[in-house]
Amino acid sequence: MIYDVAILGAGPAGLTAGIYTARQGASVILIAKNLGGQMTQKAVAIENYPGFENISGLDLIQKMESQVQRLKVPIKNEEFLDLEKNNEIFKIILKNGEIIEARSLILASGSQPRNLNVPGEKEFIGRGVSYCTTCDGPLFQGKDIAIIGGGNAGFEAGLFMSIYANNIYILEYNDLVGADKENQEKALDLKNIKIITSAELKEIKGDNFVREIVYFDKNENKEKSLLVSGVFVQAGWRPASSFAKDLVDLNEKKEIIIDHKTMTTKTPGVFAAGDVTDSQVKQIVCAAGDGAKAAISAYKYLQKK
Repeated sequence: MIYDVAILGAGPAGLTAGIYTARQGASVILIAKNLGGQMTQKAVAIENYPGFENISGLDLIQKMESQVQRLKVPIKNEEFLDLEKNNEIFKIILKNGEIIEARSLILASGSQPRNLNVPGEKEFIGRGVSYCTTCDGPLFQGKDIAIIGGGNAGFEAGLFMSIYANNIYILEYNDLVGADKENQEKALDLKNIKIITSAELKEIKGDNFVREIVYFDKNENKEKSLLVSGVFVQAGWRPASSFAKDLVDLNEKKEIIIDHKTMTTKTPGVFAAGDVTDSQVKQIVCAAGDGAKAAISAYKYLQKK
């Protein structure tokens, strides 16, 4: 079967695109390794999505998924590795060897956690190093942990872990943290959260599990260490765009360059939406809006064809 539209990614952008495409009567398939994207890793409740004063990322994704399923949109839980274009048909090569064909594409693959690339990080993944507090947080009940990254993600991770961990150290490389004022105030109200700025992580140490981190204090110009059982990496995200590099242009951040009015890329029939693009604002509601625009543009493209 050749679908009218194949959507790669199933976060808020991809799921919204699926809803809009299906309602327009086009045949569509959603392909994603993990349903929900970054929203499933949201550590604290979402309070800025219209219609919900307070909702978890998982609950919001489940509501979107339910709406997609009611429209009978097939969802394939597989990792996509590469894209090809043969005449007017696009081929999506999946990790399991399967090939999906479509007349147009919406790339909504989002972002992946950014690695720190310090000694011990890879060695201790699953043994104290984690990128997801909602996945692994309860395992650190009563223990001391470090969170690397002082942006909103780092502070939200700290707030979430405050109900589990004994002591929480939030390490920020810069002199000032980048988290919103509200998140900072919430963290400062908690006695078990300590914020350390001008801290450059140097190494993660341990035996079978993480036992210690070493960081360089740029203010005091010396190395220091903290005894911790867990390290949660919240150092930002990198766009999941490498699979599409032959069909799109990427900027210096590896984001897909798009026309922000139509969500088009350099290749006719290929559209992109959400955090994988060069959009300036990375918010759930913006990603959903991008998904809607991409679906409408894809439908107009198909009509012309």
